[in-house]
Amino acid sequence: MSALAERLRATIRQDVQSTHAYAIQPSAGMVKLDAMENPFALPPELQRELGERLGRVAINRYPVACVADLAAALKAHIALPPGCGLMLGNGSDELIDLLAVACDVPGATVLAPLPGFVMYEMSARLRGLRFVGVSLTADFELDEPAMLAAIEQQRPAITYIAYPNNPTANLWDDAVIDRIVAAVGRQSGLVVFDEAYQPFASRSWLQRMAAHDHVLVLRTLSKFGLAGVRLGYLCGPSALIEQIDKVRPPYNVSALNAEAALFALQHADEYARQAALLCEQRAQLMAALQALPGVRPFPSEANMILVRVPDSKRAFEGLKARGVLVKHIAGLHPLLANCLRLTVGTPPENAQLLRALQESL
Repeated sequence: MSALAERLRATIRQDVQSTHAYAIQPSAGMVKLDAMENPFALPPELQRELGERLGRVAINRYPVACVADLAAALKAHIALPPGCGLMLGNGSDELIDLLAVACDVPGATVLAPLPGFVMYEMSARLRGLRFVGVSLTADFELDEPAMLAAIEQQRPAITYIAYPNNPTANLWDDAVIDRIVAAVGRQSGLVVFDEAYQPFASRSWLQRMAAHDHVLVLRTLSKFGLAGVRLGYLCGPSALIEQIDKVRPPYNVSALNAEAALFALQHADEYARQAALLCEQRAQLMAALQALPGVRPFPSEANMILVRVPDSKRAFEGLKARGVLVKHIAGLHPLLANCLRLTVGTPPENAQLLRALQESL
């Protein structure tokens, strides 16, 4: 064994050595439809205004006032219910991790439906919590009996409900969710609604949150149109947010990120216009996919569409060879056999996607 190998064995956790890093596909020169990003840039006049504004930021100082201003602006933007608080994170990924840190009581468990967002499990395991996944049904609906049984048996500290879900893009039955929320409440756990795709969804739990002392809502500005800014926020009862905020690193949101997010909120009408256009494109893309032989698109309330094709590996490689990058997710869970996840792009990007997919089937 080499000296370096011995050092790694002695210093790096075995579970870390045995796992894989979060994979990001090279995308240079491709139509990038693999990461649910907003494909629209700001209009040139707003680009200039943002550049000038960022140039005036005091980057020689730690971010304090601008972050407080952003938190206040977000509270107003989302109409945060009375009695609720809000904390900021470097993307929602950091907030998922901070939840694991704050809730790491002895024997704590994190529970989530599968397939789902991989960071729920990754953060739980890396922070020393148990993770329990409950499979969805074959139609990607919540398996209510299995979820309720897992809650009863495992008494999870955190139960994640992605709303809509990633990668399946659907919203689940609210009556089922109500019973899950009640069951978690009886076990003294927390329910976290992950609303990463809220700009494209028809329903939200934000206003309902205030009626429950154990419900939190997690959101990101990435799908809003600021994936490069890395800004997430967590909302919930003030007493809960105050405790979770204690584990947040100081100055976790940079002054430049905060100022860019403030600018975006002041031009929220432009981002709302973009989201509306993406919803229109989603409907058109869904109809076109339904017309392709052998392709089954699943209902979507996000800026992505899950599709099942006869041979997902062949289709993925064919798309890539034709300059279109999507996400091949067939290996993530047995329910995703032969599935691809397609981000909704601009009209020209969606047209190129459809041509390439038809040629690749």
